[in-house]
Amino acid sequence: MNWHKTTLEISTRGKGLHDITELVRAQLREWDVREGMCFLFLQHTSASLILSENWDPTARADLETFMERLVSERDNWYTHDLEGPDDATSHIRSMLTDVSVTIPLDDGDLSLGTWQGIYVFEHRSRPHRRRVLMRVMNVA
Repeated sequence: MNWHKTTLEISTRGKGLHDITELVRAQLREWDVREGMCFLFLQHTSASLILSENWDPTARADLETFMERLVSERDNWYTHDLEGPDDATSHIRSMLTDVSVTIPLDDGDLSLGTWQGIYVFEHRSRPHRRRVLMRVMNVA
């Protein structure tokens, strides 16, 4: 058993879901990992990692709209606004989702469902550079 590790740098364009599935798969191919576990951890409090539908873009749009409605920046009760009107809301959205995912690896690939993809869910309005720690335990 051995460990592989790297940090993936993700540039977001602002709010929304940013698919990183192929970036993760490319790293797995480079390491030639056949069997094991992939651990991904996002080092930020104003974005998150999610697994979601990756075929129909309207599913992504619906998730983004849902989050906007659930934690609206138009509400005026937030006090944490040091970095702008999306400061408190981005932290709340991150808390409601998650910053890590674990995915089994089988036959050299992520064991995702047919329509699953891995996304950085950016909760800030402006573009950011996000860091995703990727750790892979190779058992083959």
